[in-house]
Amino acid sequence: MDDLGSLDPHWIWLSIGLALAALEMVVPGVYLIWLAVAALITGTLTFVLDLGLVVQVTNFIFLSLILAFSAKRWLRDRPITSVDPLMNDRQGRMIGQTAVVTQALEGGSGRVRYGDGEWSARGPDVSEGVRVRITGADGTKLIVEPVTLLDQIKPADDEDIGPETA
Repeated sequence: MDDLGSLDPHWIWLSIGLALAALEMVVPGVYLIWLAVAALITGTLTFVLDLGLVVQVTNFIFLSLILAFSAKRWLRDRPITSVDPLMNDRQGRMIGQTAVVTQALEGGSGRVRYGDGEWSARGPDVSEGVRVRITGADGTKLIVEPVTLLDQIKPADDEDIGPETA
């Protein structure tokens, strides 16, 4: 690498490693970080062992492959689970919530208002203004059912709603 002037090869590898690590933060994915680690290790080995160019490139390629496939296997065996699995699932968060019918559900379809938005809905025939419970989603359509009076009355844990037995 004499054509790059007085810049030592290990500094080039370390610079490549830092550039790849910075790109990992900008570009979505998880693979550039392993290439960055491989470049940093290659730079360190080049500094310590004074490796030739062919050995440096070969080392970088093998380290990249080993690190990327090892990380893929490790992440497959230990998947990252979210504390809030519905974080980016707006419709999933709506299930169980109530909404108000803004356009009567006739023939199985209509519109409901939930929060600050209106959604297409599917469910039994219900007139405008009725409260409905969101039970699911089919694409962009919410699946709803009417809220009954019994759904709104929730007994305390220690109450018994059945007939009294003496």
